[in-house]
Amino acid sequence: MEDNYSVNIILFGPPGAGKGTQAEVLCQEFNIPHISTGNILRDAINAGTDLGKKAKKLMDEGILVSDEVIVGVVIERIAQTDCKSGFLFDGYPRTIPQAKALDDNSIEINLVIEINVPDDVIIDRMSGRRVHLGSGRNYHLEFNPPKVSDIDDLTGEPLIQREDDKPETVKDRLEVYRSQTLPLIDFYSERARRENLNYLKISGTGSPVDVSDLILDKIKNS
Repeated sequence: MEDNYSVNIILFGPPGAGKGTQAEVLCQEFNIPHISTGNILRDAINAGTDLGKKAKKLMDEGILVSDEVIVGVVIERIAQTDCKSGFLFDGYPRTIPQAKALDDNSIEINLVIEINVPDDVIIDRMSGRRVHLGSGRNYHLEFNPPKVSDIDDLTGEPLIQREDDKPETVKDRLEVYRSQTLPLIDFYSERARRENLNYLKISGTGSPVDVSDLILDKIKNS
């Protein structure tokens, strides 16, 4: 990839694939903002924008926020000055209409990164997580274990396994991810064959540093 290249990235990856870590590395490398729909919806609601008010009304009524509102909030966000050199989308687009809305608004995506991790590895990663509720301290039974099993190192209080990290819940989340994301992977893979779009498939089974190095090396040599 050329120097001074404005890079507009979409990052795909299942829960537990390490997307957050890799997003942080990429944003630092290219000096671009990390844009997730959850965060920008909250920002729009807190700022009291027209779209934020619409989103809040829908959320308060327990209604899924429409593509129209999400697209509008995204367009507002990437119009800000910190996106001049590019941006990284995490959790957007989630639907084909959202992806097509980028085209309709002349927003060019030039890099899509898909992080792949086998289901059994993800289940092991996530089911090993433990948290101390009072402080938010995180542990992992294999990679960062507490000194005493299931006990917080500092307080001696019990650690818990969050519902989202239980194996059956993780399996359900993986199924939801696949059903939502496979159409988008097909959409952008096909586009990469026809247009000036760089689509990278990355194995996420290594250490976070190894995965980061692999991603950056592939980008720089693409």
